[in-house]
Amino acid sequence: MIERYTLPEMGQLWTDDYKFQTWLQVEIAACEAQAELGYIPQAAVDEIKAKAKFDRARVLEIEEEVRHDVIAFLTNVNEYVGDAGRYIHLGLTSSDVLDTGLALQMVASLNLILESVEELVQVLRYQAQEHRYTIMVGRSHGIHAEPITFGFKLAGWLAEVLRNRDRLVHLRREIGVGKISGAVGTYANVDPRVEAISCQKLGLEPDTASTQVISRDRHANFVQHLALLTATIERFAVEIRNLQRTDVLEVEEYFSKGQKGSSAMPHKRNPIRSERLTGMARVVRASAVAALENVALWHERDISHSSVERVVLPDVCILTHFMLHETSQLVKNLLVYPENMKRNMNVYGGVIFSQRVLLALVEKGLKREEAYKIVQTCAHEAWNRDDGNFRALVSQDATVTKHLSEREIEACFDPKHHLLHIDEIYQRLGI
Repeated sequence: MIERYTLPEMGQLWTDDYKFQTWLQVEIAACEAQAELGYIPQAAVDEIKAKAKFDRARVLEIEEEVRHDVIAFLTNVNEYVGDAGRYIHLGLTSSDVLDTGLALQMVASLNLILESVEELVQVLRYQAQEHRYTIMVGRSHGIHAEPITFGFKLAGWLAEVLRNRDRLVHLRREIGVGKISGAVGTYANVDPRVEAISCQKLGLEPDTASTQVISRDRHANFVQHLALLTATIERFAVEIRNLQRTDVLEVEEYFSKGQKGSSAMPHKRNPIRSERLTGMARVVRASAVAALENVALWHERDISHSSVERVVLPDVCILTHFMLHETSQLVKNLLVYPENMKRNMNVYGGVIFSQRVLLALVEKGLKREEAYKIVQTCAHEAWNRDDGNFRALVSQDATVTKHLSEREIEACFDPKHHLLHIDEIYQRLGI
């Protein structure tokens, strides 16, 4: 049974309430750091922590008047805190709060994405093991090539997802940075130790050298990594769509009881999930362009990046999370048809074994050019006839039978030869 995507966590991370909560965390961490260093009274910090809260509707109401989101937020918080509120935001600039809070959102989002990546890893690992020896035809240029197994194909998918996972783990360190360095980032009005202590409390690292903002190469890299991950998913989806084509039908998306494929054609069973994933990958990939264009800000800071990120970052995180869930369900419930794989592999009398015949003839002493011409002639004659049979044609060729016995010809058409090193590949993946 396919589970529907009902996970609310990712969407919650990109609500105004969650964003304002991260801002409050940053402001309180900075106050605590200031108190530890003796810049503000500890009693004031205790009062701030006890009273500080916000009301989203009120913040937005104030913003309508002041046209500044952080000022609106601080105004609302101070309505609750009172006199001790004068110590909030001491020596800070808006981007200290915005960018450090955004880092918390991005790290939390990436943690959820990594959980979903791990789920996909397990699903692929299981299916790759299940179909380790399920023989099918491999294709290049969309044309039959040589035998592989469906598990081998899935093992390649698994290896790619594992590479994505490693990249995301590294990415989490790169985006997990905050800044409490004040206007233009010079620490003129805030001790660098405040930044260090605040970031430690928030589970972040201080940015190496911020301007008034954290440089947007980090954010662009974040979006590009998600674009790469979703490109991987698109690769899987396109492959499933091709293998589900009526004239191929080697695998198929799960089709539930009562599901309908077409309003006009009752017979239709369409790969709608894979097509949806293909389309969504385009959206994430397009967002990478916008994120790259955010890198070049004017001087130490402008806010041209802000409007972009309010759209791009929630979208790419939510889409990526959803796509991972959909892909896990798709692979987990995939319908696999080994008999169709066997049928497709043996069309035209097993032309996909042409290289085995070629090599057998070369080993018997024929020149490669001569052997190639003989085998190609038989293969193309089989390919061009509805009843073409490559194996029969090879077995009837005088030059072939002069050099190869019937048993040796038969060995050329044994697909198990192509499985000789499958286990070695699986060992590299730890399965």
